[in-house]
Amino acid sequence: MNLRERFLEVMQFNTGVHSIKWEFGYWGETIHNWYEEGLPKHTYPKLPLEVTTPTSSLYIPAWTCQSKEILPNGIAVMAGGLYWPTQGFPVDEDVKAYCGMDTCQHMVDVNLLFEPMFESKALDEDAESFTYVDIDGVTRKFLKDEATIPAGMDWPIKDRATWETLKEERLLLDNIRDRFPANWDALVTEYRNRDYPLAIGGYPFGLFGTPSHLLGYARLFEIYYEDPDLVHDIMTTFTNIWLAVFEEVLKDVEVDHIHFWEDISFGKGSMVPIWVVQEYMVPYYKRIIAFLKERGVNIILLDTDGDCNDLIPVYVEAGITGMYPFEAHCGMDIIKVRKEYPELQICGGIPKAEIAKGKDRIDAILEPAEAVLKTGGYIPFGDHFIPPDVSWEDFKYYRNKLNALIDAQGA
Repeated sequence: MNLRERFLEVMQFNTGVHSIKWEFGYWGETIHNWYEEGLPKHTYPKLPLEVTTPTSSLYIPAWTCQSKEILPNGIAVMAGGLYWPTQGFPVDEDVKAYCGMDTCQHMVDVNLLFEPMFESKALDEDAESFTYVDIDGVTRKFLKDEATIPAGMDWPIKDRATWETLKEERLLLDNIRDRFPANWDALVTEYRNRDYPLAIGGYPFGLFGTPSHLLGYARLFEIYYEDPDLVHDIMTTFTNIWLAVFEEVLKDVEVDHIHFWEDISFGKGSMVPIWVVQEYMVPYYKRIIAFLKERGVNIILLDTDGDCNDLIPVYVEAGITGMYPFEAHCGMDIIKVRKEYPELQICGGIPKAEIAKGKDRIDAILEPAEAVLKTGGYIPFGDHFIPPDVSWEDFKYYRNKLNALIDAQGA
């Protein structure tokens, strides 16, 4: 059984098959620390340099403005639980090889935002920061010392007038194949011969994620109340584009699942009232999910951080089949979730920061993962990127024990 086949069986709650060995990912500083602490350096994570689509290439100008070879401390390194390619992030090989982990799941590299893309251009740079326009039309500022995802400063959708211009110029249905990268034929060959899970969607594709990404949170929150028709027009237009793109992708390759990126929750619950989700998101979830299920895509995953307890029933009703990364420090209890939603696929759920507290604490935080593994439909990993205060020794202990728990549940 290859990784793709195993993934599909796990997501179907086949408890006779053991789960997948992934992590959500690691911060760049974490990887640097681990190399210093003994992780063998054979394949240093490689920064992507070629811009293909917003699905894979956002933030590349920021990550590479100081070096095209050395990882910024605040970049993320992909390790399977979060797909690759995305956001200009590199993919890990050395931790995977040392810890006996599985190959990263892949995301179909296709443009789900504006076509033509915006021209990326630098606006200002000094020793402390780099300001630029990215290919999604967002103006961003990258702080070189922090070296984390650059902050939005200005957004392409501001009001109805800017939206109408974007619709006319960059959101047309008669040039869908222009949204495919230049190397699409090579990707199709690879995808058709893959042994890894292949998804569609990804960051920043979502019913909350995309508008918040292109308007900024503050402006989006305003127009939910000020101009409901504009919100529905944005969601209808993008949904039409997405379904047209998906139709073309599925003519060429089979995909195994879809990922919605939302990040709609924070530490105390949803950032918006439930009625907003029901009014402005659920109808479009249902339309997209029905379209995909008619074409054999039945695994529907949704990414949100924070406390999402209040959103789970809404998402389940909309057709979401699984969620991640279930941040434990925000109150997400995977045992409770499994009891309340026995058919919901769960990924993540292990409190990442607790790994730094040593063997006894690691043993304790893996007990819920062991219990949920027995129920099927679960891929366990840290509930976000592993932070730099987790030592290599503690991570090895944690990962080896988790691998053993995985191996003990099914063949």
